[in-house]
Amino acid sequence: MKFYSQSFLYDDPWSIVTFAFFLRYPNPYASHVTSVDVISREFSPSGALLTTRLIKKKGSLPRWAPKGIISKAESWIVEESEVDPEGRVVRCTTKNLDHVKIMRVEERITLNQTEDNKTLQHTEARFISGFGWGLTKRIENHGLARFKAHVQRSREGLSVILNLIRQSRMQPMTLGGPASLASSHRPYTPPESVRTEGDLSRQDAEAKGSESTPGDAQSGRWSKIMSWLRSG
Repeated sequence: MKFYSQSFLYDDPWSIVTFAFFLRYPNPYASHVTSVDVISREFSPSGALLTTRLIKKKGSLPRWAPKGIISKAESWIVEESEVDPEGRVVRCTTKNLDHVKIMRVEERITLNQTEDNKTLQHTEARFISGFGWGLTKRIENHGLARFKAHVQRSREGLSVILNLIRQSRMQPMTLGGPASLASSHRPYTPPESVRTEGDLSRQDAEAKGSESTPGDAQSGRWSKIMSWLRSG
């Protein structure tokens, strides 16, 4: 088994980074992601938003891979996330559903609000192969190397979405306003040290709640979640 861990500090508030995280697909740095579908979405008893998504990714095999090891260089990924607006934390896990005998990749991401109103992302990933035939370590090393190579591109892709959200907050008509961003939800992490995103302007992150109406609790909760995500 191979293990990877890294942390990264965004200058943007937690609500903005969380919004961008769930809108990160598609983006110019994620051409390997071919589809994203929401399988389920519900609220926990505590009010956290629980979402399961199915993601399809394509890739390529290394030259040394045995011929016919898999029929297609693509994989289905399940993503399970929890957004806790009260605790200001996002927990997200992903794992591949197919080719698990060749290699399982399990990734865990957390987004936490810091005391100075920034967002700390921590990523952990495990690479486990049970293929055998003297290729186990080579397969795990290959998976780890590819994951490291994609970390920076993943961050750049998220930065693209962050920039679009910043622009929409300054010029709502650019993206059709916040409602347009919410409706586009469907088409939808270097060294082991904390990095910063850069010299970006800070934004106010005071949460705004919306009251639930009797008989429409689910709708009220969703309005509250979206209010938190849209607020800076």
